[in-house]
Amino acid sequence: MRFAPSRRQWLTSTVAAVATAQMPAWAQSRTQPVRLVVPFAPGGGNDVLARQMAHGLTEQFKINMIVENRPGAGGNLGTEFVVRAAADGGTLLLGHTGTVSINPALYAGLKFDATTDLQPLAMFASSALLLVVPASSPHKNVAQLVQALRSGKSRSFNYASSGSGTGGHLTGELFAHELGVKATHVPYKGTTPSLTDVAGGVVDFSFGVIPSALALMKTGKLRALAITSAKRHALLPQVPTIAEAGVPELAKFESTLTYGILAPKGTANNVISLLGEQILKVAATPSFQSKLGVEGAEPLLGDAAAYGQRIRSENTKWAAVIKASNVQV
Repeated sequence: MRFAPSRRQWLTSTVAAVATAQMPAWAQSRTQPVRLVVPFAPGGGNDVLARQMAHGLTEQFKINMIVENRPGAGGNLGTEFVVRAAADGGTLLLGHTGTVSINPALYAGLKFDATTDLQPLAMFASSALLLVVPASSPHKNVAQLVQALRSGKSRSFNYASSGSGTGGHLTGELFAHELGVKATHVPYKGTTPSLTDVAGGVVDFSFGVIPSALALMKTGKLRALAITSAKRHALLPQVPTIAEAGVPELAKFESTLTYGILAPKGTANNVISLLGEQILKVAATPSFQSKLGVEGAEPLLGDAAAYGQRIRSENTKWAAVIKASNVQV
């Protein structure tokens, strides 16, 4: 004897059918989760943004999307993993300027080129750095620091970064190169120790990530002279841009990191289009943008074509800085 399904069974099957219908065709037949690879260790800003994006995409697609951390070699291990993955939409990369635009020019002997071996899907955010000095520093603004750098014959100036080849390192090289001055780079193993030594007066200045620098600013240990973006940051509207310093050589200065999602080269156009559209939908939500703010980032929305152009232009810019400054890792 057959029994009519209960109301609960009917609702469950109906919801399941609707969820399946909402899945993109490429996902309906998947038996494994879609992986969003972060080429860095858990806990950092890249990881936080990736998990927020994965959560949003999971809600959009009604499928299981997981974040997989694959750190190592300055982000190259995780990036190459995605380059070599099947181009079926099942493996994606959280990309940012360092891994997809800087590393191809910075690391000799790479067996892949992230600027050409990955397919951009969409970009969703950018982040700037803060030019900070010890709170005890006599330099109250960028112009005063520049004057000291130019007249500092009695001693050499140095600046800290979280490591060789990082955004903070290369921004310091760009800053010095534009001014035609010398400043010694002091690499640290991480942001916290680098900014701690700046706060302690061991190092003269640094270009630090906003959340870490802001924490030390609030305790009165660091002073922010400027931000490296083209416009002032919503979190710190009182902090001017470097371009506002009144120094002619710095009138067009800008240094930001772009965040986006990429897939292996050869991914089908319909998958690229669908994923890119959904990424931008997630990135436009208030909940996602509030998370960006916590990490010191701001929205920067662009489709696959716009993101691809951004990757190429940033590669050209930073390759020139690397060559001019003879940066090695």
